[in-house]
Amino acid sequence: MAATQPDAFEHDTAEREAILIAHERTYHAFAIMVRWAMLHTAVVISALTVWFATPGGFLGALVTAAVVFVAGYYGIVRREEQQPLDLWVEGRKGIL
Repeated sequence: MAATQPDAFEHDTAEREAILIAHERTYHAFAIMVRWAMLHTAVVISALTVWFATPGGFLGALVTAAVVFVAGYYGIVRREEQQPLDLWVEGRKGIL
């Protein structure tokens, strides 16, 4: 008969709390990284579209990229960094 492996959660409460806190910090850092990646993707796509697909040229693309970056930073990154991770907690702001 095969020996049973110890359960992963047979630790004391303090160790469980430490594991959960470390997981929450890692998830929060990953979520922030994804927001920054989305913002940079939007900036690059909009700038390249204005630069090469319209008569706006390089300066139009630069202005468009700056506007998209500022709007995205305040709308996605800055606002969400201050929100709690729990979606159902009281006081969490909605999308609008």
